[in-house]
Amino acid sequence: MHRTIEPAIHYWGTPVLIISSLNEDGSANLAPMSSAWWLGWSCMLGLDASSQTLANLRRQRECVLNLASVNEADAVNRLALTSGTSPLPMHKQWLGYRHVADKFAQAGLRAQPSEQVAPPRVQECQVQLEAEVVDVRPFGTQDPRLPIPSAMVELRIVRAHVHASILQDDHADRIDPQRWQPLMMKFRQLYGGGAQVMPESILASCPEEMYAPWKAR
Repeated sequence: MHRTIEPAIHYWGTPVLIISSLNEDGSANLAPMSSAWWLGWSCMLGLDASSQTLANLRRQRECVLNLASVNEADAVNRLALTSGTSPLPMHKQWLGYRHVADKFAQAGLRAQPSEQVAPPRVQECQVQLEAEVVDVRPFGTQDPRLPIPSAMVELRIVRAHVHASILQDDHADRIDPQRWQPLMMKFRQLYGGGAQVMPESILASCPEEMYAPWKAR
């Protein structure tokens, strides 16, 4: 039986990305996110308009989309509720974020040089997609339930790197779906292959309703 509900968030289940970009001083920033979708060699991201990643994308116009597998769940968890922005915007302070300058060290990940863009790849990620910014636009401006200014970023993938362990044995350009186990975000919890892989998700440590001030009416 269906029931009419008003969930605070709509995280139904999307792959987790770790976006690498360059800060203004040339240092690398890492940001885990899960609002992304794909068509052809293009990708659309949904980002907090105040994020360091968006500022870097507007300025640098390039990034790497490092797709996390279940093996990177710990690293994603260590990056949760951290921000490269300083000072932190008020809403991130309220949600419990803290500023971290060296995201690679925080996550315990290693940087790997890219080939077509300046930001580094994440060596541990089995899928690394170098990308260039095509367009940045405001998102959700007509949505009264979107609590913070947001943006959508259109990217064009210019180089794809995939670990040999997840390729099909008989086809050099095809992924074996049985071998590729993407890390999934479902309602701020981390899953892989249908099972929860991280029982203590840091992102889920604060109540869901904090993302929905419109519910306090």
